[in-house]
Amino acid sequence: MAQLNSPLTLGELKLKNRVVMAPLTRSRATAERVPTVMMAEYYAQRASAGLIISEATVISEEANGYLNTPGLFTDAQVEGWKLVTNAVHDKEGLIVAQLWHVGRVSHPDLLNGETPVSASTVQQAGYVSLLRPKREYVVPRPLEISEIQAIVEQYKQSAIKAKQAGFDGVELHAANGYLIDQFLQSSTNQRTDLYGGSVENRARFLLEVVDALIEVWGAGRVGVHLAPRGDEHDMGDENPRETFGYALEELGKRKIAFFFTREHLDEGSISGYLKQRSNGVPYIANMKLSREDAIDLLASGKAEAVSFGKDYISNPDLYERLVGDAPLNELIFDNMIGTDVAEGYVDYPTLAELEALEPNA
Repeated sequence: MAQLNSPLTLGELKLKNRVVMAPLTRSRATAERVPTVMMAEYYAQRASAGLIISEATVISEEANGYLNTPGLFTDAQVEGWKLVTNAVHDKEGLIVAQLWHVGRVSHPDLLNGETPVSASTVQQAGYVSLLRPKREYVVPRPLEISEIQAIVEQYKQSAIKAKQAGFDGVELHAANGYLIDQFLQSSTNQRTDLYGGSVENRARFLLEVVDALIEVWGAGRVGVHLAPRGDEHDMGDENPRETFGYALEELGKRKIAFFFTREHLDEGSISGYLKQRSNGVPYIANMKLSREDAIDLLASGKAEAVSFGKDYISNPDLYERLVGDAPLNELIFDNMIGTDVAEGYVDYPTLAELEALEPNA
């Protein structure tokens, strides 16, 4: 019976335990999207996790939708990420790079005046995250087929740079309403060409990118991040079981290392169904999991690993706290995203540090 501290093999990745640090956008890179020394400290503090999935990392400047998120498309970014991967490996941790293109979840003000791209001309409701003054999302421009192929190549080149930077693998960000998801889900894909209409066509972009990543890394070091509930960035699909079930069936044929779903547990969850369709691809569960949820998912075999996001922001030693059923630090939202200060980033204490501060400790 698997437990939090049970070792796990995900493809070619050998995890020392089954607690995974979820990708967490913190916007702490430089304006040129280069990781910093403080980012290296942040990840190293959390290296007791069985696996760290890096914050979402853009594959080109045109792929971005947020200021100061890191990239993997320049030599300087590679050197910055080396600080991070070396720091994690020095603590005997594993880290994979999450590769990202936001698609329509951007704005011309973030793209040197260019229109964001997507599968189709379907405008996202709401306002662009973190831009002030507030401004609405714009109608995106649909990608030409030649442009789609160029972006597949950008993913491949970014995967090559991830290898140069010392990562242990890559995860494709195909979730949360970003570009891959915009092609996959029916509400945002109204195309009538090879990339639209049937579920096979809508999943084509996803699978082409995965195949490109496998060319670089091998299937055993490639994961895929999905969000079947479609509850981020104004998404939705007519038949999520069919759409995501087909995607998992095809990913299973490729024998990727893992799939990760952002989907809270309730009667509407389909991640268990996706696991059945995946032909044995290991499943990492995520979203609002309690310690008890995590223990049950592992013990029952419903998931091979469990992932935590916000709890890892405020608890660098979250793995140890979960195993020992210790209390967690409270999350402080000040400075959580988009500053260059240590407060709220690398200053959360571990249990050992708290105990050292106690009188007569």
